[in-house]
Amino acid sequence: MQNNKTVVFFLIKFFGTYLILFLIYSWYLNSTQNKIEIFACAPITKTVAIQTSKLLNFLGYNAKVEQHSEEVSMKLFINDTYIARIIEGCNSISIIILFIAFIIAFANTFKVTALYVLFGSLIIYGTNIIRVTIISIALYKYPEYEKLLHDVVFPSIIYGVTFLLWFVWVRYFSKLKK
Repeated sequence: MQNNKTVVFFLIKFFGTYLILFLIYSWYLNSTQNKIEIFACAPITKTVAIQTSKLLNFLGYNAKVEQHSEEVSMKLFINDTYIARIIEGCNSISIIILFIAFIIAFANTFKVTALYVLFGSLIIYGTNIIRVTIISIALYKYPEYEKLLHDVVFPSIIYGVTFLLWFVWVRYFSKLKK
């Protein structure tokens, strides 16, 4: 009976946290994106695009971004060649929400949980910037592999890091009874 309670409590905390964060993020997107006449991305998506561009420039590529005029996305250019569009799904927030819901479902003390959520979220966000940068370079150099790179290789990076952070949390920090 105790195992059932643990599973049910985990599910309630996980889905409750996920739902609350999802609703907050949806409200944020609805209040910051513009989808009528003049398109505008949410500030976080724009920030990811700008940071990716800066990292590309640091690595020696001539990169720039601009708001797409026909959709809610940022256009990324390398050497004046349109490489990719950066959309809301590229900003890592949805994955961070999933990450946080899992961590809270296996919460430790408030301080330990809050610090892990903060640093884990920063690791996921930073990994995402590096991921978008690398995929941009790969698409610039190997455009024929776009589907494989975008749909298989690069999602595995961000989800792999998230899974690794979950594993570390459960193994070393959560109060999960062993």
